[in-house]
Amino acid sequence: MISIVVPTLGRPSLAVLLEALAEQVGELPDPEILLVDDRRDSTGELAVPGALAAYTKVLNGPGAGPAAARNLGWRTARSPWIVFLDDDVVPAPDWARRLLTDLRVGDLVGGVQGRVHVPLPTRRRPTDWERGTAGLAEGEWITADMAYRRDALADAGGFDERFPRAYREDAELAHRVRRAGWELVRGQRAVTHPVRPEDRWVSLRVQRGNADDALLRRLYGRHWRTDLRLPPGRRHRHVAVTAAGALALVAAALRPLAGGAPRAVLGGVAVAGALGWTAGTAEFARARIAPGPRTADEVATMLVTSAAIPPLAVTHWLRGWWRSRAERPGAGR
Repeated sequence: MISIVVPTLGRPSLAVLLEALAEQVGELPDPEILLVDDRRDSTGELAVPGALAAYTKVLNGPGAGPAAARNLGWRTARSPWIVFLDDDVVPAPDWARRLLTDLRVGDLVGGVQGRVHVPLPTRRRPTDWERGTAGLAEGEWITADMAYRRDALADAGGFDERFPRAYREDAELAHRVRRAGWELVRGQRAVTHPVRPEDRWVSLRVQRGNADDALLRRLYGRHWRTDLRLPPGRRHRHVAVTAAGALALVAAALRPLAGGAPRAVLGGVAVAGALGWTAGTAEFARARIAPGPRTADEVATMLVTSAAIPPLAVTHWLRGWWRSRAERPGAGR
């Protein structure tokens, strides 16, 4: 028996996922599909294709994010293997058959990750948002398609519900599963993860994840990225750019109130801070513009957001650091 848990906010992509599962669910032994409806303002029932109706149960989620929704799903499930799928992926036509092969693993293997393909434009360079989504293809133990043994989830304590976003919660769980003595491997099944349409300001909204990074720093110490096998970030650069900009603004504001030598010193500090902010912002914008399509709209978006992201990222980090101040180092669940 295999249980498939899909936390969902009722996005249109859910219908595509369910139709793909309906075409191959008969290949799975005694399948169980658990849809966790995590909509906070649910106004109607989720539509389930007729071919899946006999296998599907809809659970009312707590509306507290994907970690809590997945916990509800796997704790309700009846199978020794729990397969987590995001509601915006499309399983390949041979996904079910390859899943059965992937799960024929040794007793020490606690999880098997599926392969994620992110289709990108072929006639132009990808945008900043498209490149960010494409990074999922290289991510480790992401729950776009991740199967766990129930025993491994139980040993680790499940997903940590202190992480309210679809951001880091899967990497953090994988760390605890490995720490509990289980091995994680990659399988051969595959899903496609289309790039979700977003407006030009999406890069500003995703900076909220910095609050979760601050919690991880509290829980796992300064080497948290290495321990959780996460790529390096830009936080130190964001802090430097933000500090330079703040220094320039403060010095410029105080300069009219000073006289003589202090006035000249403040003027120099304001210029130095402004130069530092300009150089840092220009480097960040260039790093985002160079690999992209370089259209007028994309360049304008990158210039504006590259100026806004560093202070926004720092603000979210500080907010997360303050909220997690009571957490003890090493207190991951």
